[in-house]
Amino acid sequence: MTRVAAVQLAPVVGDLDGNVERAQQALDTVDADVVVLPELTTSGYVFRDADEARSLAITPSHPLFAGWVDAARRIGGVVVGGFAELGDDGNVYNSAALVTGEGVQGVYRKVHLWDREKEVFTPGSDRPLVVDTPHGRIGVMICFDLEFPEWTRIAALDGVELLAVPTNWPLVERPDGERAPEVQIAIGAARVNRMAIACADRSGTERGVDWNEGTSLVDPDGWVVAEVGPGTGVVVADLDLAATRDKTATSLVDLLGDRRPDLYGALTERR
Repeated sequence: MTRVAAVQLAPVVGDLDGNVERAQQALDTVDADVVVLPELTTSGYVFRDADEARSLAITPSHPLFAGWVDAARRIGGVVVGGFAELGDDGNVYNSAALVTGEGVQGVYRKVHLWDREKEVFTPGSDRPLVVDTPHGRIGVMICFDLEFPEWTRIAALDGVELLAVPTNWPLVERPDGERAPEVQIAIGAARVNRMAIACADRSGTERGVDWNEGTSLVDPDGWVVAEVGPGTGVVVADLDLAATRDKTATSLVDLLGDRRPDLYGALTERR
């Protein structure tokens, strides 16, 4: 079993130092093999314009990641968290880093930008990040990426056992008793791919925007086994990542083997 934690924070847009401190305080108290922080943990989300986002963008060599490395070393595990990245090409990306006690092991740049993100970020162009760790084969994507079944299927085909998803889900209306729609999407993606998913959402109100506060851990069968609820907090659960390697639902059903990619060309044809 792999102990997974997802942290729900309330970053403040523009408060880089404060956001770093709040994230570090959470990391210093969590006891888990894998810890996931929200999207844009370091910068906040509701930027006035592209210049403000750029002013808060950092590189993967920024000193703050030393704190994440220390936390990963303390737990002997993995930290995944979102940040506004200043790329070597001069572009600003909505990114997430996967960190171990040995340093930053990889950075994923969000491919599917949501709404006004398109005004401040350059979309990524690489497949979901996949890193083999002592605690499982971990994939990384960000928020809106999760809503594209092609993208989560790519991760599953790449052998991902746990998909870490830093998110910022704006609050939407929903019927009483229903989970946020994005959590339901995570449930579906986990079930059809037999892949555990850890979603770390944010809380608070930022420049008039409220959030779903949907931090959830979903097991490989598609059941939410733990969730934070309103406010800040941490949720922890033990997930059987080894179970993700068996894609058979019955002796005659294989979730990946029963695909018919010879018939799926229409999905990738330009229209």
